[in-house]
Amino acid sequence: MQKPLFIGHEIYRGSSYGALHPLRVPRVSTVMDLSRAMGWLPEAQFITSPRAKPKALNAWHTPEYVAALQRIEAQQEVRVGDRERFGIGTVTNPVFPEIFRRPATAAGGSILAGELLAEGGIVYNPAGGTHHGMPDRANGFCYLNDPVLAMLSLRHHGVQRIAFVDIDAHHCDGVAHAFAGDPDCLMISVHEEGLWPRTGVLEDEGGGSALNLPVPRGLTDSDMAYVREALILPKVAEFSPDAIVFLCGADGVEDDPLAHLSLSNNAHWDILRGLLDLGVPRLLVLGGGGYNPWTVGRLWTGVWGILNGRDVGAAMPQAGREVLRALTFEGNSRGRNPPAHWFTTLQDAPQEDAGISAVVRQRVAHLAARSVR
Repeated sequence: MQKPLFIGHEIYRGSSYGALHPLRVPRVSTVMDLSRAMGWLPEAQFITSPRAKPKALNAWHTPEYVAALQRIEAQQEVRVGDRERFGIGTVTNPVFPEIFRRPATAAGGSILAGELLAEGGIVYNPAGGTHHGMPDRANGFCYLNDPVLAMLSLRHHGVQRIAFVDIDAHHCDGVAHAFAGDPDCLMISVHEEGLWPRTGVLEDEGGGSALNLPVPRGLTDSDMAYVREALILPKVAEFSPDAIVFLCGADGVEDDPLAHLSLSNNAHWDILRGLLDLGVPRLLVLGGGGYNPWTVGRLWTGVWGILNGRDVGAAMPQAGREVLRALTFEGNSRGRNPPAHWFTTLQDAPQEDAGISAVVRQRVAHLAARSVR
């Protein structure tokens, strides 16, 4: 069987949305550096992401919007009306030097993944996961929607039935918009209740194609293990997909600054292991949210390790410690006194408690009763 493939690019190194923006921190470059420092990323498994051309982006995004992104990058300013029409030039979706090239590179990687997976396999594109992007506007830090483009690419290459599993702390409103009512797409989203964009309520069935599980603040590994075993894995198995797209947002871990969940990275990794064990012939893993440079870098490097059968609990080699020691988190209290284990191991201590939240049990039971065939 072909080894998993990692799609990355140097454009992410040093690219920032701005000094005060949550996406000022390095993420994908850290995962590339740390994976290499661990000895897990040989050149034979690394693919430099292509930049998607406008025609490829127009598979879902409007030509007018894509052209506006290119114009705004070239001019580094917005025109009157751009904020209202395209959602660009706001606090959340600012103008920055690579405003077209960076998201187009992430999208190019996800589109390529659809081609690479035509005959089966595993592809990891940690720069992907921009699940809020809309056809004609930026939304929630997302200028393009690479998960949608990845799924359309899979369809273009003959892969029809797709399970999309999203455990980012924020609901995947852009993906939901794209695939609402699609009988060959199962969308499972586990996200923090009440967190922006405040969509994906329990009763929202996405035209019959979605299972939305809003979870309360403080969700622990024990709660997520219950969600995994009682909802995610059995529903994906019941759906019997040709491919799984797993969006592994890292903002649900306890030390992320934008969400309020209490997960360790073990919760994410255990869901990944469970999805792998289902034996679905195609798996695409994407990144997503995550705004603490240490927690996102360690979690996503561990994803790559698990895809390759590595021991993610092993002691960190000196080269890996140097990658992590070089990170900074300006403007956040977590950057002033990071805990020692962020530098010595990828693996967090489990965030478990004595029981499962009654709210989680009730909501899982409600969703588990629905058929997804």
